[in-house]
Amino acid sequence: MRQALVNGRLFTPEGIRTGRTLLVNDGRVEAVVAPDDTRCRNVSQEDLGGRLLVPGFIDIQVNGGGGVLFNDHPDSESIRAIGAAHRRFGTTGFLPTLISDDLTMIARAIAAVQEAIDARVPGVLGIHIEGPFLNRARRGVHDEKHLRPLDAGAISSLCGLKRGRTLLTLAPEMTAPELIGALTAQGVVVCAGHSDATFAEVTSAIGAGLRGFTHLFNAMSPLTAREPGMVGAALYDDTTWCGIIVDGHHVDPVTLRLALRCKRHDRFMLVTDAMPAVGSPADSFVLQGRTIRVVDGVCRDEDGTLAGTALDMAGALRNAISLLGLDLNAALRMTSEYPADFLGLGHELGRIAPHHRANFALLDDELQVVRTWIDGIT
Repeated sequence: MRQALVNGRLFTPEGIRTGRTLLVNDGRVEAVVAPDDTRCRNVSQEDLGGRLLVPGFIDIQVNGGGGVLFNDHPDSESIRAIGAAHRRFGTTGFLPTLISDDLTMIARAIAAVQEAIDARVPGVLGIHIEGPFLNRARRGVHDEKHLRPLDAGAISSLCGLKRGRTLLTLAPEMTAPELIGALTAQGVVVCAGHSDATFAEVTSAIGAGLRGFTHLFNAMSPLTAREPGMVGAALYDDTTWCGIIVDGHHVDPVTLRLALRCKRHDRFMLVTDAMPAVGSPADSFVLQGRTIRVVDGVCRDEDGTLAGTALDMAGALRNAISLLGLDLNAALRMTSEYPADFLGLGHELGRIAPHHRANFALLDDELQVVRTWIDGIT
């Protein structure tokens, strides 16, 4: 059914447009037209009240939300609850993220995501498997008992998702470039993170198909005078994407501003690394046997180690503007267009453009989320 969204400011690939009507038909964008276009006649209209309509946010790193941790409950109903919690903050596409666990749990998580996609759970785009092929020296809050190198025997366990995207975060030094190539050949998107790799090791992994970096600067070998490390490789290479957590705690804003001067902006994505605290009033949760406390929006374990975030994507957008000095257009692209391109879904997600899925967030003047649409449904 055709619907017209009227009286709004539309964020399109050309920028913010006013005085235009957005036509939606069968869950996709049909056209952005003048209000007197003949296709607007005898069509159900929705008045946006002059607010800003943007592409729905895409978050590639969502550990939990609404009081639910994906590791604890790897099933389709948990994915539905997590998605509903984040949708309140403008996220219309996300990857449920499994923190380092054993291969049996990874298989369960992949099966749960497959079931969720088959059941058309709103917003789920695939799965992010963060670990267990990580470096102990940079493990953060990942449970050391689950960490292991990536070998040929584990690859089949990672490639079970038949629909949707599979994103894997690994430490390049914990495997071989040919195994990274084998994963990418089967459609897995490979990112580097929780790693102590040298610049040369990362460069070799990029040559094998490594596509990006998980939470840039956090849990990775730093840029130093005589060894550029993973941070140096991430900023030096123009082809790879970087996820950034902009919460004022994980990375100093000045450090992120410097990163944005080093690399083209369309290779940065805002991510939340969100924990169950998003969309939940609880001030603590349990992560693999450890109590994580949420104080002033910051998640830490009993040793003070950061353990994900209580950040939502709308908050990340506002922070990107206030902390990093980005203009609204640039920040919005980092919430939708660029992560869609990273996942290879830019042809149907991340933009208000013809033939794209009708996934939107309506924002007020303070960039708070008023409403969302997924495939044209509010």
